[in-house]
Amino acid sequence: MLGALELAEMGRETTSPNPMVGALVVAGGEVVGEGFHERAGGPHAEIGAIEMAGERARGATLYVTLEPCSHQGRTPPCADMIVRAGIGTVVIAMGDPNPLVAGKGERILRDAGLEVRLGPYAEIAIRQNESYLKWITTGTPFVTLKMAMSMDGKVATRTGDSKWVTSEEARADVHDMRAASDAVMVGIGTVLRDDPRLTARNPGAVRQPVRVVVDSMARTPLESKVLDLSEAPTIVAVTARAHPQRVESLKAHGADVIEAGAGGQVDLQKLMNLLGEREVTSVLAEGGPTVAASLLASGTADKVVFYVAPKVVGGADAPGPVAGDGVGLMADAVGLVMDSVEAVGPDVKLTAYAVGRA
Repeated sequence: MLGALELAEMGRETTSPNPMVGALVVAGGEVVGEGFHERAGGPHAEIGAIEMAGERARGATLYVTLEPCSHQGRTPPCADMIVRAGIGTVVIAMGDPNPLVAGKGERILRDAGLEVRLGPYAEIAIRQNESYLKWITTGTPFVTLKMAMSMDGKVATRTGDSKWVTSEEARADVHDMRAASDAVMVGIGTVLRDDPRLTARNPGAVRQPVRVVVDSMARTPLESKVLDLSEAPTIVAVTARAHPQRVESLKAHGADVIEAGAGGQVDLQKLMNLLGEREVTSVLAEGGPTVAASLLASGTADKVVFYVAPKVVGGADAPGPVAGDGVGLMADAVGLVMDSVEAVGPDVKLTAYAVGRA
């Protein structure tokens, strides 16, 4: 199963909105077939593994990281093909909560007389597909808030200089996160201050995430790098208060302008609903302190990743990673569940989940 999970990982940047899935066929203690889901609309992992195994699939054991599908979608049902191939035992890491599957694939296998085992390494399989699992069950994307700060909690100096807080190794790690995300999101403040490209520039990146700018009043300059659509598409999220002429100018430049809220600020939950409708399953939020505060206060962030650099900036006026009014009592602080601590170059990467999402 660990081998199947490693195979599934090969589809991380290409399968969305489908899940990552890996499969191995084992006969006589030997791996005779392997496959992974490479892209939406392409063959499923089980199909590739069984086709590679050929006649040796008969009576063999199939290890698969997600419950085989049972419905006709872009590809035929995998459960039916598994039965026809004569597989004897199917070991499944986790069930698929997709309402079109959700136990139906397992039932087809059991009804055909196959032995079915559930659960080995389920926690790894769940983590691997956390974005898909949230999107398929709620219709909204999995949101990761990423911030970089010094050891004393500063994201910039008192003059606003922020290049660079963390190391080249940490920045490369962020580009890997971008490549694995459906969308990268920032606030208008970041666009006006830094004019970022928001593209994945790691070697071997096979796709670019959609760029999302939270811009309630449609102030994104037309010459901004995020409006260079030759690199990646861009969504600008505005409110009903945005000036119609600015909105039309953004549209004329090719931006996908969506209205998310009628007040002075973009309604982040509504924005996530709209992104989910566009089959965006994962969002990497790289916005500044204002966006970070909004994501945490609204409960929109599912996971938080902080890169901490071994340097001290100092200064009472130097900004921290989260703005807003903050809480009045420590008991009211946003609770997180620490997941991992790892070194990335000279920096430390802290990963935590929002309470209830771990």
